[in-house]
Amino acid sequence: MENLFASKSGHIQSITHQVLSTMEKAVIGQMENIRLLWGSLLVGGHALIEGVPGLGKTLMVRALAQVIQCHQARIQFTPDLMPSDITGTKVYDLQTGHFSFRKGPIFTHILLADEINRTPPKTQAALLEAMEEKQVTIDGETYLLPSLFFVVATQNPVEHEGTYVLPEAQIDRFTIKLLMDYPTTEQETLLLSTHQINVRREMQLEPVVSIEEIIALRQELKEVTVEPSIVRYVLAIIQATRNHPKVYLGASPRAGLDVLSMSKAEAAMNGRNFVTPDDVRRILKPTLRHRLLMHPDGELEGWKADDILEEIIQAIPVPR
Repeated sequence: MENLFASKSGHIQSITHQVLSTMEKAVIGQMENIRLLWGSLLVGGHALIEGVPGLGKTLMVRALAQVIQCHQARIQFTPDLMPSDITGTKVYDLQTGHFSFRKGPIFTHILLADEINRTPPKTQAALLEAMEEKQVTIDGETYLLPSLFFVVATQNPVEHEGTYVLPEAQIDRFTIKLLMDYPTTEQETLLLSTHQINVRREMQLEPVVSIEEIIALRQELKEVTVEPSIVRYVLAIIQATRNHPKVYLGASPRAGLDVLSMSKAEAAMNGRNFVTPDDVRRILKPTLRHRLLMHPDGELEGWKADDILEEIIQAIPVPR
C-alpha cells in the first residue's frame, strides 16, 4: 500500500512539473507564485493576487486556463457592478410565458475577478456562496457551479481611491494570497529580449492536463498522511496568531484546514505521501497573511502579517 501511495504522489509531482514548466514559458519570474496558484487549484480552493499593474497577474491566470484547457471568464469589477452581473438573472420569455435563468459569467471553471476591491461589498458578497459551496441561489432556486470552480481575484496594493475593503468573510474564503513583485534583472532582461509586437505569450501554451485529471488528483491528495505531531504544530501556529499582542483578529479554524490542505499539496508536489514541517512552513505565509487583522498601533510601527508569522514560526518548536 505504501508503494501505491508513493506512485500516486509521484504522479502528482510529474503533472505539477509539466504544468509549471509550461506556464513558465508565458509567465517569467513568478515560479513560486505559479506553484502556489497551482497548489490552491489542486486543493479546490481560491486565490487572491496582489500586485501593481503590469506584473502579469491576468497573464498568469490565462496561462493556467491554457494548460488545463478549460473555460475561463473575466469580470472587471467596477463601482456600478451589480450582483446579477456576476451570477446571472431571470428573464421573461414572451414566447413561452415563463421566466428562464440566464447564467452569468460565474458559471465557468476559472473565474478571474479583476480588481475585486473596486466594487461595493453588496456585489462582492455575490461570490460568498459560490466560493464556499460552489453553487448560486437566485429567487430560491439553487444552481450548481462546475466541479472545477476556481476564483482568482486581483487587487492593486497602491491605488486606494475608489476602492472598498474586502469583507472578512470573503477574505477568509481565499485559500492563499500571493504577492507579486517585480522580476529580477535577469528575468526582466529575458522578458524584454523575447518581446514581439502583437504576440500574446500565453496563446502559445499547449494543454497538459484535463479537468477530469485534476478531479482525480484531488482524490489522490486525500491519501497524503498528516501525523498527529504535524496537526498539533499547525494548531499551535493558528492559536499563536490569535494570542499575538499585535494581532486584533487571528486565523480561523478554516484557515487551519487550508494550511493542512496546502501542506498536503506541497508534499505531493514534491513526490511525497506524507507532510513534513517544512511543507507547513513553506505555505504558511501565503495561506495566513490575508487572514490576520493587525492592531492599529502595530500597523503604525510598520508591522506586517508576514513579520508576525515569521516571528511565530521561529518561536514554535518544530516537531521531530
